[in-house]
Amino acid sequence: MSQMEERKVEKPNAKERSKHEEEQLPLMALNHVSRLCRNVEESVDFYTKVLGFVKIERPPAFEFDGAWLFNYGIGIHLVQSEDEERLPADTDHLDPMDNHISFQCEDMEAIERKLKDLNLKYIKRSVEDDENKTTIDQLFFNDPDGFMIEMCNCENMKLVPAGS
Repeated sequence: MSQMEERKVEKPNAKERSKHEEEQLPLMALNHVSRLCRNVEESVDFYTKVLGFVKIERPPAFEFDGAWLFNYGIGIHLVQSEDEERLPADTDHLDPMDNHISFQCEDMEAIERKLKDLNLKYIKRSVEDDENKTTIDQLFFNDPDGFMIEMCNCENMKLVPAGS
């Protein structure tokens, strides 16, 4: 085993662990996701009716059109776009490998029924993890501005630190 490989498997000593802990940022949680939109009210309607978010008070100090929504321990801040070119050109494009936000869901069938009832285009897929004998179900769809949203039962996935 080379010296480089030996260093990879060595566990940090107490001094090294202490230094690493000091370097960590005092983060608590994800606070909100911000989305530009073509029409704030249409987006509010979508996020409240489709995803169950609640419109909350927004500080009056913000001198631009927007709305704040909250539920599930996370906020969504909607901001009226002044530049159409900053928004997705194709609002129908769905590609699970593209940028998206994801919500963990405990009843995928209920979400799929809702998407069908609202006549929203979506992609459904399942990812098999043979090693851990789990399946992750996913639904992908877009908000009115073409930003992709995923619903998944990702709690089925075992989280293992990389390299462990």
